[in-house]
Amino acid sequence: MAKARIDPSTGRAAVRTALDEGAKAARPTTATAVRYLLQLLGDREPGATVEVRVPPFGAVQFREGLSHTRGTPPNVVETDAQTFLALADGRLRWEDAVDRALVSASGSRADLVGYLPIAWGGSAQ
Repeated sequence: MAKARIDPSTGRAAVRTALDEGAKAARPTTATAVRYLLQLLGDREPGATVEVRVPPFGAVQFREGLSHTRGTPPNVVETDAQTFLALADGRLRWEDAVDRALVSASGSRADLVGYLPIAWGGSAQ
């Protein structure tokens, strides 16, 4: 069974609201925004070399290359929802997030430079 996809109009609306309201955004709105952006990231370069986690809302594997089938992947990026939204929209640069310890990135390919920001149809692209 294929995983349910978020409709682009629903996803874009959630991203706009989550960015505008920040931490005050309703939890379901933030969840939809994060999941939509993760969906777009996975669509951009399918694969399973890097896993991006935004607990508790979702995770995606992407990038071609060596993949794994069980256990923790060798390349993992993890961050909170607000940081991920800011990175995805271009309001926060990857290097700045790493320098400020807002993301945890392990593995030789766990660098999202070149994949952020994500073109989601918003204003910061």
